[in-house]
Amino acid sequence: MGCQADPSGIFSPIGERASSRRCGGRDMGERPCGSSWVMRKLIPFKYPAIAFGLGLASALGFAPLNWWFVTLLCMAGLMALLLDAPRARDVAWRGWCFGVGHFTFGNNWIATAFTFQDAMPHWLGGIAVFLLALYLAIFPMLAGLGAWALNRLPRLAQARRNRIERDQRLSKLKGLIPAGMEPQAATAPVAAPSPFAFIPLFAGCWIAAEYLRSIAFTGFAWNPLGAVMVAPGTAEPAWIGLTRLVGTYGLSGWVVLLSGIWLLAVLPGTKRQRWQRVGVALLVAMLAQILSAWLLRPPPPRAGPRILVVQPNINQNEKWDPKLQLANFRRLSELSGKPGPQPRLILWPEAATADFLELDPPARARIAGLLGPRDKVLLGGDALIFDKAGELAGAHNSLFALDARGDILGRYDKAHLVPYGEYLPARTILSAIGLSRLVPGDVDFWSGPGPATMTVPGFGKAGIQICYEIIFSGQVVDARNRPDFLFNPSNDAWFGRWGPPQHLAQARLRAVEEGLPVIRSTPTGISAVVDADGRLLHSLPWHQAGAIDAVLPPPRPATPFARFGNLLPLLFAALLVAGGIAIAFKRR
Repeated sequence: MGCQADPSGIFSPIGERASSRRCGGRDMGERPCGSSWVMRKLIPFKYPAIAFGLGLASALGFAPLNWWFVTLLCMAGLMALLLDAPRARDVAWRGWCFGVGHFTFGNNWIATAFTFQDAMPHWLGGIAVFLLALYLAIFPMLAGLGAWALNRLPRLAQARRNRIERDQRLSKLKGLIPAGMEPQAATAPVAAPSPFAFIPLFAGCWIAAEYLRSIAFTGFAWNPLGAVMVAPGTAEPAWIGLTRLVGTYGLSGWVVLLSGIWLLAVLPGTKRQRWQRVGVALLVAMLAQILSAWLLRPPPPRAGPRILVVQPNINQNEKWDPKLQLANFRRLSELSGKPGPQPRLILWPEAATADFLELDPPARARIAGLLGPRDKVLLGGDALIFDKAGELAGAHNSLFALDARGDILGRYDKAHLVPYGEYLPARTILSAIGLSRLVPGDVDFWSGPGPATMTVPGFGKAGIQICYEIIFSGQVVDARNRPDFLFNPSNDAWFGRWGPPQHLAQARLRAVEEGLPVIRSTPTGISAVVDADGRLLHSLPWHQAGAIDAVLPPPRPATPFARFGNLLPLLFAALLVAGGIAIAFKRR
């Protein structure tokens, strides 16, 4: 049965002879037929498909699910796939497919943003998420390729030595033996790549790839792998204290190392050897957790100024409706409460007002009317930019500080803008084909100069990071003028259900890294007060109006990361790579 060739072709009709030749006749070369041929064609896609599935599942470790143990298992599976790859192109293909799955599922909330823009069809949201994932997947691919290549350095070195020795031996016999009759020189065996070396190599390369992702093409640092270690809710943070020493990207490398424990348990060896490997790895993990807990030990109690964080629960489609502007302001004013004897720092969200405060004294007076004599308010709004002819050229997404007289005490302009969200690259071309940015309006935002510290009399110094800016590790503080706290006004109303908790998790990492409390005010959630150790002290649920009346947590002394920034995770990556190379040569 099956497809059998008729060698003579005498007893077969023409159609059968043709089928015979296609299914395995000697004159056409052997080829499996039917389902076997299909399976053979599909085999090259088996491992990339597994990698894609692992990538999808690995994103379950991020908020709001926080299934971090699934992420560890998936990263171990990815390392096993990369170790098994025979060629560099197989490594690239598997690593890239993992990244496509990882970023498609992890960034699914981006599709929600398209539902708030009538100028573009909503179905473009899913396509945008997938296209972004195709780009972001390059970085896991690069990490895999780097680790795979470095793990083969001993093989390359041994092969080179063998070639040199062979050439030296043959050169001595030159002229004594006829051409083509030279004996093959004995060569030393070439060692297989070391799976034990691959784990630290991959961790180091992952750190470097994540850092590169944060700076390439303006950067997209959303959901670094280390974010899976941020405990949900008010649970005590585990391992994130390490970010004080190695930053968030270093914490991502630590996640890869933890994943390696699963790999160590299944690598070749006796049962005793496997238990020894896992035992040593678990001991190191436990010591790291003790170090993290020590770095996050509670500070001594200290009285601070009073803050009031306002969350008005104003949806994205209500924010810019001219008919609702008065109702929106009334809601903000009611939640801000009445002045009392104690001075308050009132914190409103990003784009809290549609008024142009610098050009509208009556609007400032309305806000000032809510304040006591020593109260201050920080709120988001737009600052218009005019050209020399007086024509509107652009705008800043800004934060203003106002006092009880309605005077503007300071202004911060957002520096790290969101492409397609706050400005449209190549606007002339893309507008012509009907594309628009996600924020309503035809005027692009302009970027500000970068991290800045704003002095708020009576409340200390505030480092301002508007919305998306808070996700960039090592780029949130003016080191020359260290603030007392970070304020992150944000508009997460268009982030869906997954975006806000992920945004909060990354803000908590900034608190630990810099040793500074982080205060978040958003229109629809999640507004929060986070202490300088990343603990979630107070928060307001998603889509619930309210206000947090709290004491501003104290700052910590400048952490090692606050002093040296991303130099530390890059040094950690270099140490991991150096250690991995040393292991690879030792086990050759």
